[in-house]
Amino acid sequence: MLKHIAEMVASVDLPVNADFESGYAKEPEGVAANVRLCVETGVAGLSIEDATGDRAKPLFDLPVAVERMQAARAAIDATGADVLLVGRAECFLVGHPAPLKESIRRLQAYAEAGADVLYAPGVRERSDIQAIVSAVNPKPVNVLMSANTGLKVPDLAELGVRRISVGSSLARAAWGGFIRAAKEIAEEGSFAGFEGSTPFAELNSFFQEDFKKR
Repeated sequence: MLKHIAEMVASVDLPVNADFESGYAKEPEGVAANVRLCVETGVAGLSIEDATGDRAKPLFDLPVAVERMQAARAAIDATGADVLLVGRAECFLVGHPAPLKESIRRLQAYAEAGADVLYAPGVRERSDIQAIVSAVNPKPVNVLMSANTGLKVPDLAELGVRRISVGSSLARAAWGGFIRAAKEIAEEGSFAGFEGSTPFAELNSFFQEDFKKR
């Protein structure tokens, strides 16, 4: 993972934020050690989430989750690097019975623990987004847009959202188009799935212009 992150950092001029999952460790000490290694890749930011990966107990208890966030904060500060720490509450994604209330409780605690940006992936409703933004103000909030919920970038900005992630959505959109077109060929003998495809010359031009900028 560290090698993969380093390759991405080296390949672009833009700042890179690493989805560092739960720090690849359970104990705060392990999180701190791994965060230091991640900072060394040259990232501009990294996120630490509170998911355990255990279906029976999907979230770290809040006191432990806070200790892990504090450890990540201390590790970043010790390097002297200007790296953003994103605190993630995974309540919506793990099926918590009260995801909004628990997300707010956890995000407020992570803000106190030193997170620079707060993030509750999976929140979709306008009112829930507004509640999270208000609860952690003035800390910035990141929102994941993984589906067409009807909200647009200006709507999120109006709600006070400061960062937007799309996760795997662009890749899924591309693969979705590929799969639909392939199925139409295999099942119906139709090439209708090619309708609206980007012209070859336009793709070539896009990649040529991108190459010139390097």
